[in-house]
Amino acid sequence: MKKNVFIKYFTKELFVYYVTAFLFFFMIFFVNQILLMVQDVLKQRVPLGQVLLLMLYCLPFVISQSAPFATLVGFLMCIARMVSDNEILVIRTLGISYTALLFSVLLMGTGISVGSFVVNDVLLPRGAISYNNLYRKILTSNPSVILEPNSVKRTQNAVLVIGDVVDNKVSNLLMFDTDTSGHQRIIASSDAVIQQPTNSEVLMQINMHDSLIFIPDNIDYTSLDYITSESTVMNIFASAFGTSQSGVNPQEMTSYDLKKYIEKLKADEFQTARYINIFEVEYNRKFALPFASLLFAFLAFPVAIIFGKHNGQTVGFIVGIVICVLYWTLQTLGQIFGQRNGLNAFWAMWLPNFLVGLFGLIFYIKMRRS
Repeated sequence: MKKNVFIKYFTKELFVYYVTAFLFFFMIFFVNQILLMVQDVLKQRVPLGQVLLLMLYCLPFVISQSAPFATLVGFLMCIARMVSDNEILVIRTLGISYTALLFSVLLMGTGISVGSFVVNDVLLPRGAISYNNLYRKILTSNPSVILEPNSVKRTQNAVLVIGDVVDNKVSNLLMFDTDTSGHQRIIASSDAVIQQPTNSEVLMQINMHDSLIFIPDNIDYTSLDYITSESTVMNIFASAFGTSQSGVNPQEMTSYDLKKYIEKLKADEFQTARYINIFEVEYNRKFALPFASLLFAFLAFPVAIIFGKHNGQTVGFIVGIVICVLYWTLQTLGQIFGQRNGLNAFWAMWLPNFLVGLFGLIFYIKMRRS
């Protein structure tokens, strides 16, 4: 009976520290999202109601990012504090083994992983869809959000040099891109108007008045063709500012939808392996990130027991933050190399988890031998 009381006490302490750490990381990621919005949205005086909705749609992403790191830091601080206060020693003298304590840690880590997966696979796609739809609506109604006055904006296949932007009017617009035949071209217009697109994949439609189009010769750059036009319509697609070439955003899809879509892409002989890898990276990420909570829980237990004898909470917090930064760096690099350089999607997303599990096993063996 006493053993169950102490197990419940141990589990309760883990939960309290997890919630505290979760709020800490939640604020970090949430503030980071706000700062990103400040750059693109808030400074353009977008209505407060729309800004608050964007923040609401970001919450699933923030929660999914916060849960694994909160598991590591919260569990480390909790167990290390109990070690430094000799509470673990008291529990052990009552006949409660490390195995029983580890079972409680892994059980809670599993629960966090399952909850995180639900958020990552169900709520995150819905939030991403709502966020992107609202963001496109903001862009079309307030083009200065993306067409910042007196700036240079790069898309995936073009460069825009932008003059003044007032309401839906743009002056001194210059664009460098490549046409469907592979010829470079330069389009210049002293006056352009942003119009509402009729196609959902088009982010904005720019009607350029009295435009001048230069087409340099790809071989002889001393000669060029030019075309003058009273009106030229240029469509800027939403995919031009994202990672997807077809306007399909992998973050807007559940794991089931992603798997089906990847199978469809692989059946299409015209799709490149690098493009397919973009979706495979996101598919693996939907499982790897939530599962990290369980592995972090496993790692936290022996590390806290070994290093938490003195100044337990402080040591647990510092060690946890260092590991979180290293994990986040590896995960980010894996995502970048997977989406841009074609690195194998499985290893790009799962390598950080394997390292966490390996070090957890090493420290657990060391703890049992000490």
